[in-house]
Amino acid sequence: MTQQASPARPAPRSTLRRVTPLLIAGWLVLEIWLLTVVASAAGWFTVLLALVAGVFLGGWLIKRAGRRAFSAMVEQSRDPKPEQPQTSTSLTVLAGVLFILPGLLSDAVALTLLFPPTRALWRAAARRVASGALRSTSPVGADRFADAVRLQEQLRIHRPDGKVIQGEVVEPGTGPGPDTEYRPPING
Repeated sequence: MTQQASPARPAPRSTLRRVTPLLIAGWLVLEIWLLTVVASAAGWFTVLLALVAGVFLGGWLIKRAGRRAFSAMVEQSRDPKPEQPQTSTSLTVLAGVLFILPGLLSDAVALTLLFPPTRALWRAAARRVASGALRSTSPVGADRFADAVRLQEQLRIHRPDGKVIQGEVVEPGTGPGPDTEYRPPING
């Protein structure tokens, strides 16, 4: 007789994970509103040209950042030095992606990622977020990877109807198979 296993409860969602969809929706509404305001003042053709120019500028920035990263990698392979963080390349790629996204607000944020004074502020914010992400303050779900492994093991052991599957793990090459010969158990 087996006991019904209670399904593992997922860890509660963090506040950021709950608020992110609302932030994205608010950003989109703000982008659309800003496009209509600028289009009514400057004309739709001007806004369209600005958006198309943003796509080309973003592609060029990403390509340039990729070339810089590649040349830095080649240079480091020739003359190995202690690794330095590539935040400037990452910020340039992020700026390129934001330029490619349609919208004037994303273009303004992308510009702040390119200018040195504001880029330093973004780097400081990225370091702060990264250091906070490494520390977990909540005891529940502190190690999400371990929680996922435990849940996977529970799902692997139990069938959908809740019954436990009895069995044993057999290493490859030790059990009966086409590449091994069968040896009957020795009864003493």
